[in-house]
Amino acid sequence: MTKSELIARLAEKNPHLYQRDVERIVSTIFDEIGGALSRGERVELRGFGAFSVKRRDARVGRNPRTGEAVHVTEKFIPFFKTGKLLRERLNTDG
Repeated sequence: MTKSELIARLAEKNPHLYQRDVERIVSTIFDEIGGALSRGERVELRGFGAFSVKRRDARVGRNPRTGEAVHVTEKFIPFFKTGKLLRERLNTDG
């Protein structure tokens, strides 16, 4: 599902809201999650999951084409861990 499909589905399920308002709400939520992660904060949505940032150490990698050693700098990556209710929902029969 894309962001625009999510907005369309939410607008369809909430006919009392204008689509532009639903779009603003969805964008605001994503912006807040991204902002919190960029500040190094954890975002937990109970029953759904938690977003956090993990640090990946600097290392020496290899160029797959030439086999040459390449220095890869330290970086931070987003990480998502599913919540218990979401895992159960995905793993139930039917």
